[in-house]
Amino acid sequence: MNGSVPIGRVVGVPLRMHWSVPLLVVLFGYGLGRQTLPVWTPGRSPAVYTTAAAVGALLLLGSLLLHEAAHAATALRKDISVQDVTLWALGGMTRMGRPRSAAVAFAVAVSGPLTSLVIGGAALGAGLGLGRLSGWAAVPAAVLVWLGWTNLFLAVFNLLPAAPLDGGRVLQALLWWRTGDRERAERAAARSGQAVGMLLAAAGWFAFLRGKPDGLWLVFVGLFMAVVAAAERRTAEVRTALEGVRARDAMSGPVATGPDWLDLPRFIGEVAAESRHSLVPLLDFDGRPSGVLDVRRLASVPAAQREGLRARDVAVPLERCAVAAPGDPLAEVLDGLRPGKSLPVLVVDADRLVGIVTASDIARLVRRHALGGGGGPPGAGQ
Repeated sequence: MNGSVPIGRVVGVPLRMHWSVPLLVVLFGYGLGRQTLPVWTPGRSPAVYTTAAAVGALLLLGSLLLHEAAHAATALRKDISVQDVTLWALGGMTRMGRPRSAAVAFAVAVSGPLTSLVIGGAALGAGLGLGRLSGWAAVPAAVLVWLGWTNLFLAVFNLLPAAPLDGGRVLQALLWWRTGDRERAERAAARSGQAVGMLLAAAGWFAFLRGKPDGLWLVFVGLFMAVVAAAERRTAEVRTALEGVRARDAMSGPVATGPDWLDLPRFIGEVAAESRHSLVPLLDFDGRPSGVLDVRRLASVPAAQREGLRARDVAVPLERCAVAAPGDPLAEVLDGLRPGKSLPVLVVDADRLVGIVTASDIARLVRRHALGGGGGPPGAGQ
C-alpha cells in the first residue's frame, strides 16, 4: 500500500504501517484524554488524563495489530502464502495468495472481526469488573471500557459488506460459494466497496457542513475505501482477462537490451539514444539478465559523474525485478509482486532473457478481452 513503511514482522511475515495509523491513534487518544475520561472520571489532573490516553491509544494500536495478525495466521494455517501485513486506519490489509475455496476465503475474512469482538468483550468485561473496586481503579477501568467499545465498533464497522473491509471479503466468499465464479464475486464486492465508500464520504461531508469537524475523518475513510475498492475491481478485471494466459503468451520479444558494463556516456550514445523504449533490460558479460535500466533516470545523473558510473550502477538489479519462466501463469506472477518489485516482468528461460511483459502488454490483453477477443499474445512492443 502506498504511504506505508516497514516496522517489523508479525507471525513471521513483514509488517508495514500506513501513515493513517498514527493519525488515528492520535485522534482517538486525544478524544479519550480530552473528552471521554474527564466526563467518565471527573476531578483528575491533566497529567493523569494524558497518561491514561497514551496508554489507551497504545492498547488500541495493539488491538489493530492483533486483528490483522489473525488474518495472517489463519491464512498461513490454510496453506496460503502471505506477502505482508499493512496496518491502516480502522483495520489493515493482508496481502496473500488467493484462497483455494470460498470456505477458506470466508475463514480468513472473519478471523479479524472475531478477534476484535473477543478483544472488545474481554476489555469491556475487565473494565466493568475493575470499576467495582476502590476509586483508584476508576481511570484504568474507564480506559478498558473505552477500549472495549472501540474494538466492538471496529469489528462492526469492518463487517460492512464492502471491499476492502472484512465484510467485503465475507460478501465475496459468500457470492463465490453461491455462484461458483470467483472473479464475479470479487467485482461485486469491489462495486459494493465503491458505493459504500462514497456514501460514507458524503455522510462525513454533510456532518462537517453541519458543524461537526469529525466528519472530515469519515470523508477520508470513505474516499480511501472507494479508491482501494476501485483498484480491486480493476485487479479482478485483469485477473479475468489473464485467465489461462502464460508469460510466453503476453511477452514482447525479441527484447532490445544493453550491456551492463558500459559506462554511462557510451550507454547513452550507443543504447539509450537508439532505444524506442524507456526501460532497457541489461545483460552481463555472459549474456544473462542483470537488471533493468530506466532511461529517464539517466538525465538525473550529473554529467560530471557519468564517466565513473556503469549502466548497472544506476539500474534496478535483477533481485529487485519481477522474473518469470515462459510457462508461468501470468496472473500468478502478478499476484506475487511485492513492494520493490513491479512491472516489467522479465521472462527468463535457462538464464537467457526471452521476453518482457510490460504494463502496455497487460493493458492490451485486458482491452482484447473486453472486446470479446479472448487472451493471446498482445504483439510485439515494450
